[in-house]
Amino acid sequence: MRAAVYDETGPPEVLHLAEVPDPVLTPKGVLIRVEAISIEGGDTLNRLGGEMPARPHIVGYQCGGTIEAVGAAVTDREVGQQVVATMAHGSHAELVAVPARATWPVPAGLALVEAACVPIAFGTADDCLFEMGHLGEGETVLVQAGAGGVGLAAVQLAARAGATVLATASSDDRLARLADYGVDHGINYRDDDLVAAVRRLTDGRGVDLVVDSVGTTLADSVRSLAYRGRISYVGNAGRDPRPLDVSALMAGNQSIHGVFLGAELAAGRRAHDNIARLLDLVAAGEVRVVVDSTFPLAEAAAAHAHVESRQAFGRVVLVP
Repeated sequence: MRAAVYDETGPPEVLHLAEVPDPVLTPKGVLIRVEAISIEGGDTLNRLGGEMPARPHIVGYQCGGTIEAVGAAVTDREVGQQVVATMAHGSHAELVAVPARATWPVPAGLALVEAACVPIAFGTADDCLFEMGHLGEGETVLVQAGAGGVGLAAVQLAARAGATVLATASSDDRLARLADYGVDHGINYRDDDLVAAVRRLTDGRGVDLVVDSVGTTLADSVRSLAYRGRISYVGNAGRDPRPLDVSALMAGNQSIHGVFLGAELAAGRRAHDNIARLLDLVAAGEVRVVVDSTFPLAEAAAAHAHVESRQAFGRVVLVP
């Protein structure tokens, strides 16, 4: 099969198309012909400097496609079925082999390209808001990087739950587009003082919850909190970690917690069932997947570069 691989970590240019052995089907697994690959933020971070279990390495957490074969022990999946799947690595390829339990059937009427973007972004956003963040109707949430995959999912899910939604983005144009997805107040983080803007927009109170996938913004996220506010810390897209003095949380009885969907998926059925519910919500049109652009697998380097440019609005998808 063909795959986008690299032999050493580094900038997008390390990615190149190569012929590699087909993945091995296990008794409890399925073999999927990949038709859409959602590039996740973690994919670019791993390519830049993550672990490499093998050389060449195939990066990628998530994809969608059609099952070509099922393992002898699998009873709930079938050849020809469209599914989305998550994995530790390997999605940037024409074929993937994953445990059947790491797949979700694509609901009727939902395009595969859209379905392939749902599990990680929407599952993570939902956990940040509700399972870990305990967001309630009438509360106020700040979504850092609102135009990203997790950000757009969080904006829509929070608005649907009756929260007031603030979000940051790098331009007024991107903020204007976010208004169509439920943002009540946008903050241009390049031009505005984030904390001052949050205080102004909340009449000095601050927000009840921050969803922070950037990392470099954590200190400002803390300063944006209301009394007993919470932060769901879910990533380091900023790639320049700054030490956070957690003692700053004490005076306001505030809290910060990490969110990692992979650990929740490994811990039990809750997260898996929740992603199935979210796929149904997307299929019903209650929330939307936003695809910024698609690239052929052979142009994986250009696709990663586009993600890292921070100009994408929504998901960037590879198509083998």
